[in-house]
Amino acid sequence: MSKNLPQLPLETTVRSELHGDGDLSDMLSELRILLPGAQMLTAFLILLPFNGGARGVIEAQRYVFLATFFCALTSLVLLSAPAIQHRLMRPLISKARFKRMASRQIVAGSGALGVAFILGTNMVISEVFGPLLGIVSGAIMASLILSVWWMLPLYLKRRHGF
Repeated sequence: MSKNLPQLPLETTVRSELHGDGDLSDMLSELRILLPGAQMLTAFLILLPFNGGARGVIEAQRYVFLATFFCALTSLVLLSAPAIQHRLMRPLISKARFKRMASRQIVAGSGALGVAFILGTNMVISEVFGPLLGIVSGAIMASLILSVWWMLPLYLKRRHGF
């Protein structure tokens, strides 16, 4: 291929995959999707106690709020960790080891974010419609997250070679 011709996106992707930089780019793209959700949920949870209606929340819901807030913050820490670590550790001596560590942190951060989504669903629906519907809604959200985030990728990888 001539050096004067612009590279097509597919060629760039294949070339970066062959050189081992594709995983880092993929991780960065994944974090760009996950982090705003974690940030928005955390921002909402930070504002909630300062809202006048929060004083009427029953005791059990306060513990749900605490768990939701803790999970949202945990997800932010874990999801932002690879970017901060990458910056501090440059140049990377072992990219493969860093990718494994970062991947584990992203999965753990996604798990914490999923739990925060489930608890947040329970908290909001319980406040508006009552505790029974809150628990049912939380269970539906848990099923959706478990199915789409965890089970579907494992199934596709095992059965269809993704």
